[in-house]
Amino acid sequence: MFQELFDTYNWDETLKSIYAKTTRDVRNALDNPNRNLEDFKALISPAAAPFLEEMAQLSRMLTKKRFGNTIQMYSPMYLSNECQNICTYCGFSLTNKIPRRTLSDKEILQEVAYIKSKGYDHILLVTGEANTTVEVAYLENAIQLIRSHFSNITIEVQPLDQEDYELLKSSGLYAVLVYQETYHRDEYKKHHPKGKKSNFDYRLATPDRLGKAGVHKIGLGALFGLEDWRADSFFTALHLKYLQKTYWKTKYSISFPRLRPHSGGLEPKVAMTDPHLVQLICAYRLLDEDVELSISTRESEIFRNHIVNLGITSISAESKTNPGGYTVEKQSLEQFEISDERSTEAVTEMLKAQGLEVVWKDWEHYL
Repeated sequence: MFQELFDTYNWDETLKSIYAKTTRDVRNALDNPNRNLEDFKALISPAAAPFLEEMAQLSRMLTKKRFGNTIQMYSPMYLSNECQNICTYCGFSLTNKIPRRTLSDKEILQEVAYIKSKGYDHILLVTGEANTTVEVAYLENAIQLIRSHFSNITIEVQPLDQEDYELLKSSGLYAVLVYQETYHRDEYKKHHPKGKKSNFDYRLATPDRLGKAGVHKIGLGALFGLEDWRADSFFTALHLKYLQKTYWKTKYSISFPRLRPHSGGLEPKVAMTDPHLVQLICAYRLLDEDVELSISTRESEIFRNHIVNLGITSISAESKTNPGGYTVEKQSLEQFEISDERSTEAVTEMLKAQGLEVVWKDWEHYL
């Protein structure tokens, strides 16, 4: 289990070692064709800032080598904003007095019809964490309801047990995104004071349960702003390398969510600037040529225009972060505010103008 490895690391010592990296360490990391986690520390350290242009060009080259001039499009669809957790950074938190909604079968299909009309074949189903409302049976039904419409179904929901993932996989599930939010145990508890999500260890072990269940792809990430992004990124990379070694048949992706405004908003403890995020995206690509890197509409139009050719392999567009947001109930409360509000058509035109081939479908789960 990853926790056994994780418990051998100390947060403060890890952060100190990252900040201690020198210009020479960065140079050695850039020149090393087989980079390791110590090289990754150097590439995310403050010492790497003057090397950002070189990192970006190398990241671009490695991405083109592995993925070609392609970028995959996906669409999130929120099924429910009901949640039993208290999370300081989320609009769906139990403490926020908002109208709650969970989509019916008819409403799910209504949303699906709109998403399909835009060309999407990869969908991400998202819910709040409400075990009694959007439980495994609800998720299984939703997947079976829409499986004929999409070649790739991913979920971002509450952590589940291994047998639950096995059931959903047999129903048509392809991938699961599960973010630790922060790998700092004390800060994690501060931001998750109540609900099942307050169990740090259970959440930390979720990718292990996914690997044992044979889920085809696992998505990792941290929510930048809760703690120092450099340390959280290192622990995410540590987690990734452990999983790749342990569950070597599985594919992996990394996402880069930064805190965004929401109802009852939380100000970031540690700011992550745009150059920092560019540095991190490039550092992940230099660490791992095969890992998929995804950027969402949390980021601005200008930022996304500049980053799509530097390491990103998948991107969303025209996203709604509220249940029924596309057609059913457009004014219901969002989980967070999106930044890039362009239409799917506008984003695809931007990608094509940058020489990228938009991929709507690259894999199909035949059952």
